[in-house]
Amino acid sequence: MTTPREADVLVIGGGGAGCSAALHLARRGAHVVLLERGLVGSQASGSNYGGVRQQGRHPAELPVAKRSHELWKRLPQLIGTDCEFVQTGHLKLARSEAEAAELAAYLDVARSHALELQLLGRAMLRARYPWLGPSVVAASFAPGDGSANPRLLAPALAQAARESGAAILEHTAVTACHHGGGRFLLETAAGPFTAPRLLNTAGFWGGQLAASFGEPVPIRHLTPNMMVTEPVPYFIRPNIGVAGGGVYMRQIPRGNIIIGGGHGTGDPSVPMSRPSPEVTLQVMQRAVALVPDLAGVSVIRSWSGIDGILPDKIPVVGPSLTTPGLFHAFGFSGHGFQLGPAIGAILCELALDGRTETPLDGLSIGRFARAALPVG
Repeated sequence: MTTPREADVLVIGGGGAGCSAALHLARRGAHVVLLERGLVGSQASGSNYGGVRQQGRHPAELPVAKRSHELWKRLPQLIGTDCEFVQTGHLKLARSEAEAAELAAYLDVARSHALELQLLGRAMLRARYPWLGPSVVAASFAPGDGSANPRLLAPALAQAARESGAAILEHTAVTACHHGGGRFLLETAAGPFTAPRLLNTAGFWGGQLAASFGEPVPIRHLTPNMMVTEPVPYFIRPNIGVAGGGVYMRQIPRGNIIIGGGHGTGDPSVPMSRPSPEVTLQVMQRAVALVPDLAGVSVIRSWSGIDGILPDKIPVVGPSLTTPGLFHAFGFSGHGFQLGPAIGAILCELALDGRTETPLDGLSIGRFARAALPVG
C-alpha cells in the first residue's frame, strides 16, 4: 500500500472558499493540500453572475458578508489583483407596492448590522436612473456593494496560496474518505493523503461528504441560467437585483451586460450543466421590462454551473457535530461568490485556533439534525 502523504489540513473543493482557506492556512504556516476534481473555480465560483453584495442577505449571513466586504477591498494587497472588483453600488428594484414594502422592512435588518442602505421612491429613481422602465416603483441602494469577475477570483486565490506554500492539486477527485485515530485518510488517483483536519468546501458535493460522516442535509443541485450581451454604450452603472428574484444584471465598462435568472439543466454525477434557451429568452424579456433600452440587444453567450441549494437558502458553515477536525462550508445556494474570501479566513481560524470571532449563528449543520430529509 502506498504511504499516505501527510498534511496539517486537507481541503476538498477548489472554489473561492476552498482556495481562500488554503491561502490563509498557508500564510499561517500550515502544511495544506487542496484537492479539486476539475479546475479551480470551474463550478459555482467561476460560473456565477459576479455580484459582490451585502444587501438582501439573510441576517445569519451578514456578519460573514461584512467581513468578506473588507477583504474584497484589500484583494490587491492579499493576492495581487482586484479581480475587477468595483464598488458600483447594488440597486434592488421593486415592481409592486408589496415588493416596495419588503425593501422597506429590510432596512431594520440593515441598521442592526450597520449596513448603509438608501430607500428610493419613484421620483428619485427617475432622476437618478432615467433608463428604468415604468414597472419599477421603488428601490433600495447599497452604495458599498458592487461586482467582480468570477473567472478570476478562485484562480488568483489558488495562485497566491501556491506561492505561500500550499499544494493545489487539480484534476484530483477524492474517491474515498475515512476517519479514524484522529486522522482523515483521503484516497485519490494521485495517491492517499492524510491529515488531522479536513475542510469540506465541495459545493453541492459537500452534502454527500457530510452525509458520509453521519450529517445528511436536504441539499439539491442548482444550475443558474446566465447570459451576456454584445457590448453597448455603458449606461448601467449599479449592480441590479429585483425583489422577488427572477432577473439580475450588471454592465461592465467595455459595454457587455451580464444577465442572470431562472435555471438551466445539470447532472452533478457527470458533472454537466447547460443553460436553457427558453429560460434565456424569458429572462431577457424580464430584463427589457426593467430596462427598455435593452430591446434589440443581442445575447452572444449563455452558460451555467452547478451549486448546492438548501431549503432555507443559506449555507452550512462551521464545525461538524459528529467528527472532530471536520469543518463544513457548502450549500451557498447561488450567492456564495461574495462570501468566499471571508469563508476561507473563518475556516482557517476554526481549523487552527478552534474558534472564530465572526458569528456563525444560524449556519450550523445542526439545524438539519432533526429534518431527516433525503439527500438528492
